[in-house]
Amino acid sequence: MLKYIRQAVQGFARRGEVRTAHGAFQTPAFMPVGTAGSVKAMAPESVRATGAEIILGNTYHLMLRPGAERVARFGGLHAFMNWPGPILTDSGGFQVMSLSGLRKITEDGVSFQSHIDGAKHMLTPERSMEIQRLLDADIAMAFDECVKYPADKKAVQKSMERSMRWARRSKDAFLDRDGYGLFGIVQGGMFEDLRMQSVRALTDIGFDGYAIGGLAVGEGQRTMFEVLDYTAHRLPDDKPRYLMGVGRPSDIVGAVKRGVDMFDCVMPSRSGRTGQAFTSHGVLNMRNARHIDDAAPLDAACGCPACRNYARGYIHHLFRSGEMLGGMLLTAHNIQFYQDLMKQIRVAIEAGAFDSFHDDFIARYAHDKKM
Repeated sequence: MLKYIRQAVQGFARRGEVRTAHGAFQTPAFMPVGTAGSVKAMAPESVRATGAEIILGNTYHLMLRPGAERVARFGGLHAFMNWPGPILTDSGGFQVMSLSGLRKITEDGVSFQSHIDGAKHMLTPERSMEIQRLLDADIAMAFDECVKYPADKKAVQKSMERSMRWARRSKDAFLDRDGYGLFGIVQGGMFEDLRMQSVRALTDIGFDGYAIGGLAVGEGQRTMFEVLDYTAHRLPDDKPRYLMGVGRPSDIVGAVKRGVDMFDCVMPSRSGRTGQAFTSHGVLNMRNARHIDDAAPLDAACGCPACRNYARGYIHHLFRSGEMLGGMLLTAHNIQFYQDLMKQIRVAIEAGAFDSFHDDFIARYAHDKKM
């Protein structure tokens, strides 16, 4: 199993460390997303250089291509992609549910057609656990069902209850080893009573960590924070808490305030490829003509290669010219920004200054303003 060590607390905000079979990572932590065994536009060693200690891999995509058994023959995902540190893999449930007409849900699991070649597959809690073990994920996620937003309460309850039955099957199928862990996933939509039922069911089963799923699906930040207000602190205090698929910098700072330890999101890499740079004062659109003659760095407070070596005007030129280097530079910068943000959060909690850090950051970064 995993070991979680809580080192400091301010309010609900927690500073800690999670120890895994492939090393430790500090929390609060942001996990860059390596969907198919690669953080897009970055080499693994470059991801590591930003301060990232743990990354996320995608069960659904890796099971289809190149295949979990093939990855296992290479020695697991760590060896396959040259990432020596911890890896968390999602269960595949979210991606399968998003296939819409290409899948069918039963109590046993989900049958679906591959978006790549149309081949038929069946994903069950047991198969998801097997795939994640073959990938050698340090942290595996229980197989769950994520309903689309909005959905009526009856549909959400039915889905949540099935996810809890699948959580039990996932736990039963998980191979418990030292340094490896399984996280349960809280579901229940935007309904407090359903979320609390899910929390009770998962804690009764017992997991190495707990995730909050079904958020960042279009409900808006205010609603997301309302769900976290009544959910996060009710999860076991001695286990890490993970908010799946989140998010914007202000989302992360607000979620830490509510007791969340771990995050992942494609936003920093996807935004980098489309010309958006996260900085300490807001989001820059590097396609904007206002940058054409700007000799300043993206962010004077950042030490990434893009900020050390290139002017805004040059990066603007790269995007206007369709050069892939632009996306590479901004992706690396954005991942660096997110890792620097997490380090600042950890330092603030340790110093008992997180509340003031939170208020100052939100004031400077109001609505993740774009420039």
